[in-house]
Amino acid sequence: MTNMSAEDEGEAEAPSGPVENAWSIKVPEFKKGDMRSHLLEESNFSVLFPKYREKYLKECWSLLQKTLNDYGIKAELDLIEGRMTVSTTRKTWDPYIIIKARDIIVMLGRSVPVEQALRVLKDDVTYELIKIRNLVRNKDRYVKRRQRLVGGNGTTLKALELLTNCYVLVQGATVAAIGPHKGVLQVVRVVKDTMNNIHPVYLLKALMIKRQLMQDPNLKNEDWARFIPNFVPKNVQRKKPHKVRKTKKEYTPFPPAPMERKVDKEMAEGKYFMDQEEKKRTKKRKITDEMKNEAANRQKEKRAKAFVAPEEPKYKPPTTNVNTKVDVEALKKKVKKKKKL
Repeated sequence: MTNMSAEDEGEAEAPSGPVENAWSIKVPEFKKGDMRSHLLEESNFSVLFPKYREKYLKECWSLLQKTLNDYGIKAELDLIEGRMTVSTTRKTWDPYIIIKARDIIVMLGRSVPVEQALRVLKDDVTYELIKIRNLVRNKDRYVKRRQRLVGGNGTTLKALELLTNCYVLVQGATVAAIGPHKGVLQVVRVVKDTMNNIHPVYLLKALMIKRQLMQDPNLKNEDWARFIPNFVPKNVQRKKPHKVRKTKKEYTPFPPAPMERKVDKEMAEGKYFMDQEEKKRTKKRKITDEMKNEAANRQKEKRAKAFVAPEEPKYKPPTTNVNTKVDVEALKKKVKKKKKL
């Protein structure tokens, strides 16, 4: 499939026999022009994206198209159906690039930034989408362990990124990891162990020890099992509430006898008839007491009437019939007569 030059063949010769460290083998770079003819068939992949990613995808789609166009990949965004599609063209010069383009749109649908998703186009960078919801049955435990993986203010996730040189994003029921092959494998182990109830602090501590041992040339090729702490899970049983054992009754095919009524018990003891007579006496006594009380109240009202003062008539001043009308003409005549005299 590839047509490598003589210089490339000399640089990276295929190892003969078993390989002790596969990570040390350098993968030859696939360059433009290594594939002599174009692809015979068109390959395409489509991925749906949620509604909340529509705004971001519209902003970054031009950058994605420009990057994939250099590899001869056509990218389309359908906002009506909510679908991203990548397909090969006659200008595609790398047959495996369509798989990486598919991985990019899958990560964009899982809220990964486009800058991080485009790193997958490099040969030494891969990605892994870990589904964590099915690893824990109980929903409350799942939420707690996922929060434990993120840590307070994202500190645990940031430490994992620094130790593995990977970009890690926890979104919903999945964890996306982008980085070198070895780092992505470490992220997958940490995520699965955390969801299996192993605290990530122990896992991060083991990664830090391994990183220091790799820098030491004397211990680089030795067994590191004696340096890495072994986490032993403890099955601490909680105190169960004390349950009182109930004694089983003997099985009888006959139904239980009916409960005896209160009236039947009183009649058997003779209290029923005594109570009936007592009720009659109390009823008569109650009637006579009410009649006595009414008669006493009437007598009190009669006696109280004798001490009630009669109503006195209100004082009205005597009124005299005074004629307030003055005859002005007659008064003028009298005054004139007096002046003449």
